[in-house]
Amino acid sequence: MNFKNDVDAVDSLRSAYEKLNSEIKKVIFGQDQVVKEVLISIFSQGHCLLVGVPGLAKTLLVNTIARTLGLQYKRIQFTPDLMPSDIIGTEILGEDRHFKFIKGPLFANIVLADEINRTPPKTQAALLEAMQEKAITAAGTRYKLEEPFFVLATQNPIEQEGTYPLPEAQLDRFMFNILLDYPEYNDELEIVKNTTSNIEVELETIISGKEISYYQNLIRRIPINDNVLEYAVGIAGKTRPNSKMANDMVNKFIEWGAGPRASQYLVIGAKTHAVLNGKYSPDIEDVQQVAKPILRHRLVKNYKAEAEGITVEDIIDSLL
Repeated sequence: MNFKNDVDAVDSLRSAYEKLNSEIKKVIFGQDQVVKEVLISIFSQGHCLLVGVPGLAKTLLVNTIARTLGLQYKRIQFTPDLMPSDIIGTEILGEDRHFKFIKGPLFANIVLADEINRTPPKTQAALLEAMQEKAITAAGTRYKLEEPFFVLATQNPIEQEGTYPLPEAQLDRFMFNILLDYPEYNDELEIVKNTTSNIEVELETIISGKEISYYQNLIRRIPINDNVLEYAVGIAGKTRPNSKMANDMVNKFIEWGAGPRASQYLVIGAKTHAVLNGKYSPDIEDVQQVAKPILRHRLVKNYKAEAEGITVEDIIDSLL
């Protein structure tokens, strides 16, 4: 991609983002904030955890975004009997009496890990290694995953029987924890109207995988003022109970706070949020806009918070 400077590249990304939004809205109704957060995560080289009840079009959302981004998309339905080799791939004995590696569904640009908490920790760990390393190891051989690589995992917050909840250390690998709510009445009317007829929507590919990789690197080059950087790191520091920066609410209701990875994501997320909104450098408002999805799965409440009905959102609001 040939741009005279980074300013032109930022303008190009902003324009592409607007086209992406209008294209995705042909299929997805009433989930503007969710779409925005997923796209921020993609351009920030992060991964997403989507939490919502069944039937909120989580799979359709991911499929639609993959089509508009021109990326290879694979869906993995996580079940209690799923083994690591089912998602990574396995070696088989070929006709020439030599072993050859058959790639699993992880070898894609966008991977939808449907109901990730339904599969045992061994298989969860195989996915999380791929997310962290952008590579997998099978039979002693390391295979690099094609960039861009993005995992979007879903969790059903209702059914908890027969599930293996993700430990906090593994949840920390996800940049965003995005909550999906029921659509508004008018949005639901549009959804029902469009899904109960034979209307077929043609989606245009807006950005290629190569362009996404370019924009991901561009985001890293975006300058950030020291006061914004200090604010982002300060927010993460304030979540840690019994630290100098913690407020009374954190000390009273939080068992464990967010680690340094949260600070990194707050900065890179703020940069992406700024660029997608036409700015050339993030400000404090950009940090605040991405704080909730970044922090909500990194704060561990104690029994007092549970007893008094205090939510993680309440605590994050007190910090912002």
